[in-house]
Amino acid sequence: MGVTPGRVGRPRATGESAGERDSRQDLLDAAAELFTERGYTATSTRAVAELAGLRQASLYHYFGGKEDVLAELLEGTVRPSLRTAEVLRDVPASAAAKLWALCRFDIDLLCRGRHNLGALYLLSEVSAARFAGFRRDRAALKAAYRALLGELAGPVSGLDTRADLLFGLVEGVILTRREKAIEDVAAFASAGADAGVRLAGCAESDLPEIRLEGLSVLATGKTESTPNGSPTAHH
Repeated sequence: MGVTPGRVGRPRATGESAGERDSRQDLLDAAAELFTERGYTATSTRAVAELAGLRQASLYHYFGGKEDVLAELLEGTVRPSLRTAEVLRDVPASAAAKLWALCRFDIDLLCRGRHNLGALYLLSEVSAARFAGFRRDRAALKAAYRALLGELAGPVSGLDTRADLLFGLVEGVILTRREKAIEDVAAFASAGADAGVRLAGCAESDLPEIRLEGLSVLATGKTESTPNGSPTAHH
């Protein structure tokens, strides 16, 4: 039996060897825990590496520094939803169903990870130039919501205000997670999606049909969910 060659990761502090992806992901997981529980400023690269079971130098093998780690965590909360929005543009479904599907996917993504990474959006450091990519992706996601609203409601006045409110509703789950654990993420995400399309002007009586179509869109397998606690690509 042949052996498939692979790149060997940096050695762990324990002396064990780890694969390239495992070590990098372990560092992201450790940073997610420390940034959300201890705070970004209070967390050193040494602490991240130690929690991951690696030497501090290993972190710099995978990342340029703490800002790069934070940038990847933030982008992992947004890019899966942005890719989903791009897929939904070409899906043969009603605008209401596509909006419901995007809301549900996005809320599920923000809720399902082990750590509430969306809370990192509130860091003052996120305004720095290093995080321009995250801010750009987040703005593109908001624009996708606005486009779906426009497709659903037509050229109505106050479209930007509706988009602001809808985006705020979706990202509001970040604050909910700070206050309490969300026990049933799927049900919570569906309820949030219901509220989203109601905000867009859909009638309560239309919700069952919209929900079924939206679930069908998500079940096609063309959308890809990535837990925000283990970003591979947010908000």
